[in-house]
Amino acid sequence: MRQFDLAPLYRNTVGFDRLFSMLDQIVGVDAAPSYPPYNIERTGETAYRITVAVAGFTEADLAIEVKENTLTIRGSKGPEEGERKTEMLHQGIAARAFERRFQLADGVQVKGAGLANGLLHVELERQIPEAKKPRLIPISGTTEPKTIEQQAA
Repeated sequence: MRQFDLAPLYRNTVGFDRLFSMLDQIVGVDAAPSYPPYNIERTGETAYRITVAVAGFTEADLAIEVKENTLTIRGSKGPEEGERKTEMLHQGIAARAFERRFQLADGVQVKGAGLANGLLHVELERQIPEAKKPRLIPISGTTEPKTIEQQAA
C-alpha cells in the first residue's frame, strides 16, 4: 500500500483542510469496518436513503448524529433487564457495538429516520440553493444591434 505525504500541500494552501482529511480517509479504505452492512440508494432526483441492517437493536440502542457534513450512526447494546445467564453454544447474531460514518456533500440534510424489521432507514435530501439552480434565460425577439457613435472632441 502506498503512503502519500500531503504535508507540502498543507503548507501552501488555505481552506482545503476538509478536502485533505477526506483524502486521508480514502487512503485508509482497506481498513474500513464491514459491520453493520448498509445500502445507499437514490429515491428521487434530490433524495437519498441509507439503510443499515441493525437486527436486534431497538431505537433506544441507536443514535444518529450530524455534525459538519458527517453523518454518524452508533449502536450499543446494553445488558437487557431480566436476562438469564446462559451458556451460548453458537452466537451467529452479532449484537456488538458499532459506529458507522458517512460523509455528506454540501447541502445534503437528514430529513428523518425510521426503524422497521431490523433495518434503520435514514432519509436524506439535497437542498440546492436558488442561486445554484439552473435557470432559463429568455430570448427576446429580433432586435437590431445598437450602434455606438462617438464624436471626437
